[in-house]
Amino acid sequence: MGFIKMLIGLPLLVVILVFAFVNNDLVTFDLWPFYIEITVSLSVAIVFFIIFGFIMGDFFSWLSYAPLRKALRQQKKQNKKLNKEQQRLVKEMEGLHENLENLKEIEAQLPKPSLGEKIKNLFRSKKTDQAENKAEK
Repeated sequence: MGFIKMLIGLPLLVVILVFAFVNNDLVTFDLWPFYIEITVSLSVAIVFFIIFGFIMGDFFSWLSYAPLRKALRQQKKQNKKLNKEQQRLVKEMEGLHENLENLKEIEAQLPKPSLGEKIKNLFRSKKTDQAENKAEK
């Protein structure tokens, strides 16, 4: 993008400067509400108005992007908030993985049920399991 700007802007700048310095006549500017007259070289006036136009264009361009800059600031704030949330969730997940590993170790240490107990547990109803759990408590 910078190359294209230079490719267009540099020849344009050269043409404007050549035009400005070829026209060396004196010009009188009348500043109407104040009744002030200024006499300057036309080349100085052309360069001044070109620079003034560039600055004003840059300023209005900056103003037109104000809503975009505001949205970007809000997105950055939201991203920071979401990153903190993600880090909290990752820590929580790591804790859950540790608990899972501990439970697997505990389960590995428990005696394994025999085939008969497994078959018996398959045919038990949920109501009897709930009743046994209440009795144990």
